[in-house]
Amino acid sequence: DVIGCMSQANVDYVLKQNNFIESNKMEIFPNAIKPIQHIENKKKDIEILAKYDIPTDSTVFIYGGNLGRPQGIDFLMEVIAEFNKVDDACLIIVGDGTEYKKLEHFVQRKNLKNAKIFNRLPKEEYDQLMLNADVGLIFLDHRFTIPNFPSRLLTYLENAIPVLAATDTSTDLKNILKDSQSGFWCESGDLESFIGYAKQLSSDKDLRKEMGQNGRKYLEKYYDVTYTVEKLLRHL
Repeated sequence: DVIGCMSQANVDYVLKQNNFIESNKMEIFPNAIKPIQHIENKKKDIEILAKYDIPTDSTVFIYGGNLGRPQGIDFLMEVIAEFNKVDDACLIIVGDGTEYKKLEHFVQRKNLKNAKIFNRLPKEEYDQLMLNADVGLIFLDHRFTIPNFPSRLLTYLENAIPVLAATDTSTDLKNILKDSQSGFWCESGDLESFIGYAKQLSSDKDLRKEMGQNGRKYLEKYYDVTYTVEKLLRHL
């Protein structure tokens, strides 16, 4: 039998915790999707942006997913409070979870014009927002010691937008972003680095396009469901 793990970090962790497992019985079996068709040089939908009160000339940073303690909400609130330092940018947060109300009250209390939070949206509406996003965000609490693979990474790569991630050091997400040249990573809690990367992405459209295209190519090579099915069939 072969044990499948989502990433190299998962493989290493399982082997370390279970020394009776032979390394040749382990294989990376990643999350996979059937990618949507990618449209080059797509124009932003003015009506969708207006519906959510998003400035049409801003660089849209989006986070979509769970809003709970595993996401390191305290650091996310630090990011929100400092995001006004990123010129011509808008931070969009879409999701639900145990910390949603805490985050919603924080955003409302700060009354920031460049940060908006929405409760979980219907998939069709969220997909429309994603089509108009420029940068995808990932947050994980810095205290994690077990490797995680955030599934929303694939959504960002699928839509050919660069990724800005702030996570623990156990995940190999940082290695994936480096190898694919599709985004930036910093440790959760490193606010200076996060805001610095956000400024760079907001101000450099060519960099965003290059990283987005790199990510899309990486997705098609490693996370297309056709690739994973072929890998699975080799073991049947």
